Amino acid sequence: MARHAQITQQTGIQVYFADPRQPQQRGTNENTNGLIREYLPKGTDLSTHTANDLNAIADELNDRPRKRLGYHTPREMFASLLLQDLHRVATTP
Repeated sequence: MARHAQITQQTGIQVYFADPRQPQQRGTNENTNGLIREYLPKGTDLSTHTANDLNAIADELNDRPRKRLGYHTPREMFASLLLQDLHRVATTP
């Protein structure tokens, strides 16, 4: 996040940095870590897994509906945001 100021300037989105040792400030991150731990327990040697194995886990997580997203999947929400952005670009004079 060395270029967080540039990201904010170009997008208008503020970058938030959680305080150290304050997991309650990183709810989504902590929840995602918990989901990943269902597949890869803490201390798992990732070198024993292929890129295909890890991609399969990522695909499962991205296709899992989330309450926070109105029971849509992260993949659906990402696609929706991309379509909105494409529409915005296409209709901007």
